[in-house]
Amino acid sequence: MYHGRASIRLGSLTGIRLGAKRTYATTSYSTPAPHPSRITDADVHAARTYCATLLQKFDSPSYTLQTFVPPSARDAYLSIRALNIELARIPELVSNPTVGALRMQFWRDNLTRTFAHTPPKEPVAILLHHALQLLQDRHPGISTSVMKGWFMKVINAREQYMDNRPYTSMEGLETYAENTYSTLMYLTLAALPLHSMAADHVASHIGKATGIAAVLRGLPLLAFPPPPNHHNNSSALGGGGSGPRQGSVVLPLDIMAQAGVKEEEIFRQGAEAPGLKDAIFTVATRANDHLITAREMLKNLQQGKDAGHDFEHEGEEGHQYYETSSKGMSQADEIERGFGVLMPALATRLWLEKLEKYDFDVFRPELRSREWRLPWKGYWAYSRREI
Repeated sequence: MYHGRASIRLGSLTGIRLGAKRTYATTSYSTPAPHPSRITDADVHAARTYCATLLQKFDSPSYTLQTFVPPSARDAYLSIRALNIELARIPELVSNPTVGALRMQFWRDNLTRTFAHTPPKEPVAILLHHALQLLQDRHPGISTSVMKGWFMKVINAREQYMDNRPYTSMEGLETYAENTYSTLMYLTLAALPLHSMAADHVASHIGKATGIAAVLRGLPLLAFPPPPNHHNNSSALGGGGSGPRQGSVVLPLDIMAQAGVKEEEIFRQGAEAPGLKDAIFTVATRANDHLITAREMLKNLQQGKDAGHDFEHEGEEGHQYYETSSKGMSQADEIERGFGVLMPALATRLWLEKLEKYDFDVFRPELRSREWRLPWKGYWAYSRREI
């Protein structure tokens, strides 16, 4: 408990910008190619290595937590998380919004080709194509169209905030987190495959918590972007480091107004700007609320009880549950099958606890360090099926 603030039990996604350059596919990709690229086992192995290295350097918690994802879905998991990093890096790498929009379209086209079974020779596309083939081999006739729609949702959400514009409200930030981090979890669940309202509902809350924490974590690097080509530790997942808008504060505007925070005072005083810690506390509390909700739901579902409240996204694209791929399974069974996908809740909780430890001073360098406790904490949480 710090300075009268109510104590909240609030991982850290750290890494280093991947320095290695690679060449984009040179073939046309605006429409599906007439013939698939010749992808060999060596190509798949190289793509898997590339994606794993990208996670290890940019998103170490996701790299660590892959251990808990079932092996059959691990290639899908690596490609999904690697794509998230590629998208998040775009604001750092482009000189203007037009070029950024072209990069976003590049990934839309790559995914269109990949889902049409004509992937380009690009590591993320190669590994995703391989994962989709394995999924369809294990489950003949399974449709992956919902997964394609979710990928496009992630790209659209990333593109909307590519210029580091502030979120107009706390609800706007939650929507962004739902359309990015929650959707990444839906994609991984679909790769198991698991089509479960119970699992999606828990994943929704965990993804919102993780997305909100990612924005808080990236705030210092957006407010005080490093020089061009400077290697930083955690810009990728927070939304960029030296994007189109130099010096941006992306806290929800309604929260800033309530706390009396002024952007120019943050630029002048950093962590000591009046009201800033209060605003950080309010936003972090919302993330923590989602984690508390997810833990309570998880406990209820594991005991065979009702989740406790309705899934607000039921009925949306990809969240129609009148036909499921898990017939005959109870909700407790579904949660058990998808539990490894829910492990990002632990990394987020550890980071929020560290933020509380430092009195909600988001500028503390300790908040950008690697979370050394995550491997054994992860093993302990997974073995007990707790988040």
